[in-house]
Amino acid sequence: MRRAVITGMGAVTPLGVDAETTWRGLIAGRSGVGRLTTFDCTGFPVRIGGQVPDDFDPDSAIRPDADRRWIGRPGRFGLAAVTEALADADCAAAYPPDERGLAMGASVGRPDLPHLLEIARVRSTSGDPTAFVTQPPQRVMADDQNLALNAMARMLGASGPMVGIHTACSGSGHAIGEALRMIQEGDARLMVAGGYDSLTTWADILGFGLLGAMTDRYNDNPRAASRPFDNERSGFVIGEGAVAFVVEERESARARGAHIHAEIRGYGASLNAWRITDSPPDGAGAIEAMEAAIDDSGSDIRDIDVVVAHGTGTQGNDVSETRAIKKVFGDHAYRLAVTSPKSMTGHLTAAAAALNVLVGVGALREYTVPPTINLEIPDRALDLDYVPHCARSMRVSTVLINALAFGGANTSLVIASHREDSP
Repeated sequence: MRRAVITGMGAVTPLGVDAETTWRGLIAGRSGVGRLTTFDCTGFPVRIGGQVPDDFDPDSAIRPDADRRWIGRPGRFGLAAVTEALADADCAAAYPPDERGLAMGASVGRPDLPHLLEIARVRSTSGDPTAFVTQPPQRVMADDQNLALNAMARMLGASGPMVGIHTACSGSGHAIGEALRMIQEGDARLMVAGGYDSLTTWADILGFGLLGAMTDRYNDNPRAASRPFDNERSGFVIGEGAVAFVVEERESARARGAHIHAEIRGYGASLNAWRITDSPPDGAGAIEAMEAAIDDSGSDIRDIDVVVAHGTGTQGNDVSETRAIKKVFGDHAYRLAVTSPKSMTGHLTAAAAALNVLVGVGALREYTVPPTINLEIPDRALDLDYVPHCARSMRVSTVLINALAFGGANTSLVIASHREDSP
């Protein structure tokens, strides 16, 4: 069977506007959570989030040939991450267009507040409840959730498969898994895969706040807000950003002399069929995804050294995921290092799984596992090794990555160190 390897990485996150800066922030245990400036959040119950640094400059971060005229905030993060990943892989002329493809976990486009207010104004002044605003073409384009994907495909020069996946918090996990499948099945020799999102808008903050899913206790101390696995956790913290990878067929990458960061060994996906916002208390769904990914990779559970957890900091998710890990790994669960980067970045939603893959690649490369910060008071029901406070040096050869989304869509991936002498 064809094998898939990662040869390029790019990132725009609350910890930095490139992959290396993001990684250094993660192993330093630095929080990227602060007061939101994407809108005037005065009076909102939640006023904090993991926001991309203000020094992000799309004009310098995105390749000049990328058509971004109508692309909004999340799409620009995605284009910048893809630009960096392509440069890192140095693969511009490596494959013909029909052997290049794209799979991204994508932000869902929606009208912004001024647009909604304009619709309301026209309806109220016309007296016609069915009245609507006649929109210029650029308004329609700006709300198109596939516009950034199309721009990425054109920038890549790809005429192979293109997939935009909108499964919320597991979107980029599905995308990377589907890229693996397309390479295994011969549909492409190079795929750009990852995710991008920015739910730091007034509507998203209000909506998640009304659901009771976000913490509202730390507006005056934002760096302490994201607390996965901590007894005082009270909800997740929203984040934003993008992470992208160049994924290539292994023998083709070796033939062109590409630098290989890691190998993608396995992929599993499942659906809870439980509730929209909650994970099953017994870990069902996550169990199936992890078992499928490990089986697909050909690994034994004892081969896994690290689990990069979904780890949101909500009451139910952390319990459900911990129980799932214990069910899948048995006694080996207590020998795993389990870490949650959301403690530092907040929840990057459609890009969250891709950020977890970045953590896994870094752990494989540098034998260092980033910490789960803000884990001050352990929950007695959560008794695994969550790498509290400080990064840990340890030998790492195989990593399991989890993403457990709203709506119950779960993905797990297994990535491993690549050895040139391996068969």
